[in-house]
Amino acid sequence: MNTKVFTAHVPIQLAEKIDQIAARMDRSRGWIVKQALGAWISQEEERRRLTLEALADVDAGYVLDQQAVQAWANSLTTEAPLPVPQ
Repeated sequence: MNTKVFTAHVPIQLAEKIDQIAARMDRSRGWIVKQALGAWISQEEERRRLTLEALADVDAGYVLDQQAVQAWANSLTTEAPLPVPQ
């Protein structure tokens, strides 16, 4: 596998936590950082996918009235919650 070295300055507290986790898991700092970056990238890609999906829904007219959603949300703590807005 081809790799590339990244250098980053991280706060001492964060570096110490990484060291603690690495020691507890019997892993290297590099392994911990690769796992963290991979998880972050996956999260950002999913966030982008969901945003694009939501924008496509808006473009297609699949939207709900904000007041109807707010009324529904407010009713959830009452004795008679409203049906989910359609």
